[in-house]
Amino acid sequence: MTEDEIVERRGGVAVLMCAADGPPIATPQDALDVIGSAFGRSDVVAIPAGRLDESFFRLRSGLAGEIMQKFVNYRIRLAVVGDIGEQVAASDALRDLVRESNRGRHIWFVTDLDDLDTHL
Repeated sequence: MTEDEIVERRGGVAVLMCAADGPPIATPQDALDVIGSAFGRSDVVAIPAGRLDESFFRLRSGLAGEIMQKFVNYRIRLAVVGDIGEQVAASDALRDLVRESNRGRHIWFVTDLDDLDTHL
């Protein structure tokens, strides 16, 4: 675990809280690095939306799918925390992905930590 990450109990669940000013997550390997930090320490990773490379929100790039699949494969839940309203407004596909993800149990897009607590 790096200094930009802490594990915090929220709703009785261990959550790896990634700092907003940490390194960008721009590749599947970056996501694996975060998963490695979480593995055995937390069940959920909360990543500020600003840490995700802008291509994550352009679904054609495939980055979102690759990163989300890594979290599912390792059975670690992912919460993207922050306002992504601008990106959602620009993409019907992203809006649909966010809606469907938030209905599930593995990947969530939440506006803030209170919203995350609701999912937990």
